[in-house]
Amino acid sequence: MNAPETSQTISNLPRDEALRRRYGPDHAALPAMPESAIFDALLRHRSVRAYSSKPLPPGTLELLIAAGQSAASSSNLQVWSVVAVEDQGRKDRLSVFANNQAHIRQCPLLLLWVADLSRLDRVAQARGTTAEGNQYLEMLLVGAIDAALAAQNAVVAAESLGLGTVYLGAMRNHPEEVAAEVGLPPNAMVVFGMCVGYEDPAALAADVKPRLSQTTILHHERYSSDHEAAAVADYNATLNDFQASQNMPASEWSKQSTNRVSVRGLSGRDALSASLRKMGFGIK
Repeated sequence: MNAPETSQTISNLPRDEALRRRYGPDHAALPAMPESAIFDALLRHRSVRAYSSKPLPPGTLELLIAAGQSAASSSNLQVWSVVAVEDQGRKDRLSVFANNQAHIRQCPLLLLWVADLSRLDRVAQARGTTAEGNQYLEMLLVGAIDAALAAQNAVVAAESLGLGTVYLGAMRNHPEEVAAEVGLPPNAMVVFGMCVGYEDPAALAADVKPRLSQTTILHHERYSSDHEAAAVADYNATLNDFQASQNMPASEWSKQSTNRVSVRGLSGRDALSASLRKMGFGIK
């Protein structure tokens, strides 16, 4: 029996092996590409849900925010903010709002990424006017997109430092309670959280999770779902193999996804629009 892989082993996979794990053993070969450390690091991305108590080096938070602020921003509006949470009591309370996920309590740094229209409200007020556009859905989308672009830059930076991360969409399960816990003003919401820390070496190392084939995702010139059913069937089998390797219960992706997009699967987020209006968003 082969020895279990460590996080360091997985984080240094050769490109061919990383591609095999990303798309499954029967993936179509990609064209030859030049050497790129960034591309290879992106291929090896993994979500980490078990963290050690090892503290982060000084300056880590500031480096991650600098990486985030280096992402594109729509019209340079920079309609996002981050709340960094390190206090254990606050992490404990936030975990309750986010489905009691243990890694929220474990990680040394929890980042809450905020679609923050409130700043432009204040800027407009200081100029003696109002930011009427903030009451439209477009601006909420801008804030969420800007936050996501910045967060992904931070993920890449964190992984370059040997850190693990995982996104936390469950921070939207109880958006009003999360906002109150971290003192958000009206017209600001946490669109997702992110755990940051060193992977627990005692836990089974998270592997590179397979994705749908490029034939499913990539459309040339016009959208077509002609080959989708066969590709999804192949992916169901690939993901079942992955789940077995990770000691996870087997569940086909198509079943998981169908359950997730039921109203029950929204985990309370079906009330999100009502909560956002209470939090000051217009969403016209």
